[in-house]
Amino acid sequence: MISVPAVLPRDLKFSPQPACINLGTMWAWALWMFLLLCKFSLAVLPAKPENISCVFYYEENFTCTWSPEKEASYTWYRVKRTYSYGHKSDICPTDNSTRGNHASCSFLPPTITNPDNYTIQVEAQNPDGIIKSDITHWNLDAIMKIEPPEIFSVKSVLGIKRMLQITWIRPVLAPFSSTLKYTLRFRTVNSAHWMEVNFTKEDIDRDETYNLTGLQAFTEYVVALRCAPAESIFWSGWSQEKVGTTEEEAPYGLDLWRVLRPAKVDGRRPVQLMWKKASGAPVLEKALGYNIWYFPENNTNLTETVNTTNQTHELYLGGKTHWVYVISYNSLGESPVATLRIPAIDEKSFQCIEAMQACLTRDQLVVEWQSSAPEVDTWMVEWFPDLDSESSTFSWESVSQARNWTIQKDELKPFWCYNISVYPVLGDRVGKSYSIQAYVREGIPSVGPVTEADNIGVKTVTVTWKEIPKSQRNGFISNYTIFYQAEDGKEFSKTVNSNILQYGLESLTRKTSYTLQVMASTRAGGTNGTKINFKTLSVSVLEILFITSLVGGGLLILIMLTVAYGLKKPNKLKHLCWPDVPNPAESSIATWRGDDFKDKLNLKEFDDPVNMEEDRVLKPYSAPSDFIDKLVVNFENFLEEVSPEELGNGQENILREEKNEYMTSPYWPYRSPISTEIPQRKSQQLCSRIFEGTCSETKEQPLSSVPSLGPEHLCEEGEPNPYLKNSVTTREFVTSEKPQDEAKREV
Repeated sequence: MISVPAVLPRDLKFSPQPACINLGTMWAWALWMFLLLCKFSLAVLPAKPENISCVFYYEENFTCTWSPEKEASYTWYRVKRTYSYGHKSDICPTDNSTRGNHASCSFLPPTITNPDNYTIQVEAQNPDGIIKSDITHWNLDAIMKIEPPEIFSVKSVLGIKRMLQITWIRPVLAPFSSTLKYTLRFRTVNSAHWMEVNFTKEDIDRDETYNLTGLQAFTEYVVALRCAPAESIFWSGWSQEKVGTTEEEAPYGLDLWRVLRPAKVDGRRPVQLMWKKASGAPVLEKALGYNIWYFPENNTNLTETVNTTNQTHELYLGGKTHWVYVISYNSLGESPVATLRIPAIDEKSFQCIEAMQACLTRDQLVVEWQSSAPEVDTWMVEWFPDLDSESSTFSWESVSQARNWTIQKDELKPFWCYNISVYPVLGDRVGKSYSIQAYVREGIPSVGPVTEADNIGVKTVTVTWKEIPKSQRNGFISNYTIFYQAEDGKEFSKTVNSNILQYGLESLTRKTSYTLQVMASTRAGGTNGTKINFKTLSVSVLEILFITSLVGGGLLILIMLTVAYGLKKPNKLKHLCWPDVPNPAESSIATWRGDDFKDKLNLKEFDDPVNMEEDRVLKPYSAPSDFIDKLVVNFENFLEEVSPEELGNGQENILREEKNEYMTSPYWPYRSPISTEIPQRKSQQLCSRIFEGTCSETKEQPLSSVPSLGPEHLCEEGEPNPYLKNSVTTREFVTSEKPQDEAKREV
C-alpha cells in the first residue's frame, strides 16, 4: 500500500485534463500492441518444401514430388519451372497439380523438350503466409525412365551344356539412339535367392539376345530383365518372369553313407548302404540305375557286383575291412565313383568332438560342435525321429569347411524329437559320433503320467509313475509336479526333476483319504495324469513290531526271572507248578456212619422208590475222580473198623445167597470181584448199610448184563487204579469155589 503525503510541495502543479488524456492514449496503444502480438504468435506458416525429386518419364510427363506430404492446416503449392536452358519459365498447370495437401505436380508435353536442363522451385501457401523452397536443377537425360523390356524366350542351345539363351524386345518408348544398360536376374525354381548379371547393349535392333552360362545341367531357371538409358539413374521396372531348362548331362555324382549294424551269430555283419544326389547336383537329374561293387581290403579277387534301381541296399560283409564303390548312370553317361570304407569290427574309431549344442532361430535349427582335431574339415550329419517304433525316415548331409549345420524348420515336423549325430571324417576314416536331441517346436504332452501309490504307511506314501511314450511327449519333459489333497483339505504340490519317477510324500495325516495326480511339464505347459485315491494306515507295521517286541521282551524277562527264582528256590517253584495231591487215606470219610454217610454223599436217588426199577439196570455214572478215590479208600478203612462178629454175620448171608457176585454202585463205573478174604458177615452188613436195594439188584441181575455197566477195559480183572495209593491190586481177592458156569446156573 502506497502512502500519499497530505501536503504537496508548492512548486508542483498538475493539470487534471491533460493527465487524463495521456493515460487513455497509453492504454489504447497497449491494447493495440497486445492484439498485434497475439496475432503474430498465433500465426503458423506452412513447412518449407524439401527433398524435391523429379523424374522424366520418356514421352509421357515430367513429375516432381517433395515433402512434407501432409500439413497440419490446408496448404496450396505452386511449382515454378524454367526450361529451354533457362530461356522460358512457367507454373505447373492447376489441373496437373495436386491440391489439398498433396505434394506432387506433373508437366505434360508439348512443353517437355529433350535434351534440356530444368530448374524447379516449390512455394507453399496457407492463410497465415507463404514460404518457398530452394531452387533445384535437373538434367532430363539423367532422370529419364523408360518402359521395361519384354522377354520373348528362354531356352537351351543344342550341344551347349549348362547355358540358357534369353531373347527380348527393346522397349518402344526408349530413345532410339541411346545405349541401354540391362540387369538380368535368375534363380532355380525351388530357390528364393536371386542372382544378377549386368551388361549393356549398343545395338538398336528390336530383338536382342543374351547367353547366360555357368548354370547347372538339367535344371529349371526363372529369368527377369530390366533396363535404363546409360546416363540415367532410374531403372525401368522388371519384366515378366520366364522359365527355361538347361540340357541334361551324365549324373553329377553321389553322396554315399552307411549304417553299421551288429554282427550276427554266423559272423556276417549287415551294412545298410544309402546314397543320394550330391550337393549341388541338378534338381531334375534322374538316373536309370546304380552299380555297386565291393571287396575285402587288399583282396580284389573277391569283388562282388550288384545292380539296383533303388537308392539303398543292404550288404552282408564279414568282420574284415571292406571297400564299397557306387556309381549312377543315365543315357548320357556315368557319374563319378563314390567310395566308402567299411571298418573292421574290432577297429577302434577316433573321437574328436568335445561338445555339441542345438539352438533355434526364427526359421532354422542350428547345430554347432567343437572339435579337438583341427585337421578334420569334413563332417557327416545324420538325423531321424526318435520314436518308440523304428522309423524309415533317415536323412544325412555332408558338411565341409565348417563346424555348424543348419536346416529349415519346415523340413522337420513339430512336436517330434529328432536324434542328431555328427561323425568326423578324416580321409577315408570315420570317427566316433556325438549325438544330441532337439525339437523344432515343443507343445504340451498329449497324455499325463500313469500314477500308482505304493508302500502306504501312517504318514507316508511312495508315489511312482511311468514315463510318457516318446511319441506323446511333444517336447522335453522339464519336471514333474505331484498334486495331493486330503478330504476337504488344502491341496499341496511337490515338483521334482524330469529324471525322477518316484517320490515319497511325508507328513500326511493318519487314517485319512487322499486324492493324488502327477503333471508332466514341457516348455509349452503341462498335462495332468491319472487321478488316484489312497488312505493312510491307522497303525504302522513298525508300531506293531514295537508293541510285539515289548510284549515278547516282557515275557522273556518274566521267564528269565522265573527260571532264576526256580534255581534259587526250587521247592517253591515245584510247589507252584506241581501242587501236592491230597491223600485220600487222610480224608474224614472213614468216620462217617449209617445215615450220616448217606447224607454226606447226598445220594438222594437211593431214597426214591420210584427210581428203583431204573436202578435195576446198571448205568455208567460219571463222578469226579477224586470223589471215587476217596470213596473206595475210605470204604476200605471202614471195612477194617467193622467188628469180627458183624463180619461173620455178613459173610454167612453173602455165601448163602451167592458166593461170587460183583459189588456195584451207581457212583462207581467199574466192577471188581469181592475178595473172599473179607468176612462174610461184615460184607453182609456193608451191603445192608450202604447199598440198600443194590444188593438185591445184584441177585436179580444176570451176569451177562454186566458188560453194559461201563467200558470193556474197565471190567478186566486185576486192573490197577492209578488214583489210589492202596490199589485193589495190593489186596488179594478170593475166587469163587464154583466155576462161572455153575454160578450162573445157581442164579
